[in-house]
Amino acid sequence: MPLISVIIPVYNASETVLETIGSIQRQSLTDFELIVIDDGSTDDTLELLERVGDRRLRVFRYENGGPSAARNRGISHARGEFISFIDADDLWVPDKLELQLAALRRHPKAGVAYSWTAFIDKDGRFLFAKEPLWFEGNVFPELVVNNFIGSGSNVLMRTQCVESVGRFDSRFSHGEDWDYLLRAAVRWPFVVVPAYQVMYRLSAESRSSTVARMEQGMRAVLESAFGTAPPELQRHKNESLAAVEQYVAFLYLARTPVPDLRGVGRKLRDAVYLYPRTLFTRKTQHLLWTWLLLQLVPPRLAPRAVRGLLRLYGRCMMLTKAELRGGPIPRGL
Repeated sequence: MPLISVIIPVYNASETVLETIGSIQRQSLTDFELIVIDDGSTDDTLELLERVGDRRLRVFRYENGGPSAARNRGISHARGEFISFIDADDLWVPDKLELQLAALRRHPKAGVAYSWTAFIDKDGRFLFAKEPLWFEGNVFPELVVNNFIGSGSNVLMRTQCVESVGRFDSRFSHGEDWDYLLRAAVRWPFVVVPAYQVMYRLSAESRSSTVARMEQGMRAVLESAFGTAPPELQRHKNESLAAVEQYVAFLYLARTPVPDLRGVGRKLRDAVYLYPRTLFTRKTQHLLWTWLLLQLVPPRLAPRAVRGLLRLYGRCMMLTKAELRGGPIPRGL
């Protein structure tokens, strides 16, 4: 039996899935199975997967059921002692599985290991790094305020942890991975690998209406989480909602073909209204300055300007956070 089961939910990912699989095949730890769940793709994803010559790869095809259903189907096929997920457009650095496994083995009571995330553009070029954080043990109070783990492509989980948490909740159209990790955090300690090991791809192809649905999903996750959160955490609900509004402002900036400046301004205003102290955070100030500068840029040049501003932010993050506190961003990005 394989030591680790890696699950990739795939839907019309022909442009990126082979690059994602390649980053998994280059892992320094090689004792894993790779489970691809094709969620009813209509492009040539399946034809591309058939060309992958790797005995560790197993591909299963289903009718489209959404990301939660795809991950759940992957879990049902998993045979490993540990389980990890990665979306079909994200990447891992070569020692991701090795170091996360070592962290879980050093902490036998921990159920989840996570690393730090860097962001890349649609062509795989480095944009910026997510702020490094060292939350360990009972991380529920921090995770419910802000999804510091970042994405479902990050964690390595013990299979016992997955079995205790259950399945991904298909009620959530977006944010289902955050909900899943919140449910895991109630039951299991977390451990951090202090290194940038997950490359999250930002592709500016979403419509503003899609971003609005993302916000609805994340808000639904928070309502569910605070519905069962202990009384001492209830006072942080507005702070959590403000973090969602701030993130949605970022999505309107970076995930739409033409930045939705009206949406950015509205979400920043809502974030500060919900939790005024958010105005003094570095993230909000960077978003605010970016929003202000883009008012001066012709619309046709706005996408290029956004990429440049994100890379500028990334260089600042590397100097003040990654290099001084957590090691350099992986080479080649």
